[in-house]
Amino acid sequence: MNPPSILLDTLFPPGIDLEHVSRYTPDDDKPVISPVSDDHVRPWVTLTFAQSLDARIAGEAGKQLILSGKESMVMTHWMRSMHDAILVGIGTALNDNPQLNTRHLPPLPEDAAYKYNLPRPVILDTHLRLRSDCKLLNNYKAGVGRRPLVVTSAYARTSDEADAWTERKANLETAGARVIEIEAVDGGISISSLLTALRTLGIRSLMVEGGASVIKSFLASTQSHQRTVDAIIVTVAPVFVGKEGVGYGENLLGSQIPAMKHVKTELFGADAVIALTTNSS
Repeated sequence: MNPPSILLDTLFPPGIDLEHVSRYTPDDDKPVISPVSDDHVRPWVTLTFAQSLDARIAGEAGKQLILSGKESMVMTHWMRSMHDAILVGIGTALNDNPQLNTRHLPPLPEDAAYKYNLPRPVILDTHLRLRSDCKLLNNYKAGVGRRPLVVTSAYARTSDEADAWTERKANLETAGARVIEIEAVDGGISISSLLTALRTLGIRSLMVEGGASVIKSFLASTQSHQRTVDAIIVTVAPVFVGKEGVGYGENLLGSQIPAMKHVKTELFGADAVIALTTNSS
């Protein structure tokens, strides 16, 4: 089974050799093909999420909603295999306890010469609230996941806060996480500084899956002269959630949303997947 064409058409330029897309051969030094930004100081960024018809991405108080059907879930896991890293916010990490892997892709034969690419998890966690026994860290310790990056902000702390933060940092690092500090902006993490740091670490492409505040932050960050999102791929499930659900468009001004170009819309089971690229101007 090959990756869906909607992903290949959106993430890669025409004519590129896609032999190594999504897969790698352990004894081959050729890297997995990755989307690459034309801005060399940051990774390519794909913003992606599943939503209901009324634009809700989570249940009440951020409770996890399974919106994607089987077919679009497989598509999302193909997309994960095409990126070097995958990012979620701490709310999603705590509420969903995700694995952020490619377990829904078709199983490979036992004698296959290649393996699926596995993205590195990145968690935005200003106050280091990630649990040291979460699935991401357990998978890493079990040898079935990449080492997670936990991104926190370098904000001013009282002496007591600093002591507690240092203890939480030590606990996460003991559990296997790599903790990095990024410039703080308005109590959060600077998106542009985050992307620069990730590119410095060798991450060529980043898939951003949410939650709501992360989606809003990335969309809003594109209003500056420096573009921070390259592609947006949205799965729309044929359901309504209601006002109790969590959306991502509240308080987001139209002027903050980047100009976009439609690439393709395709049905995966009952879900519609819409792919767009953002314009540089």
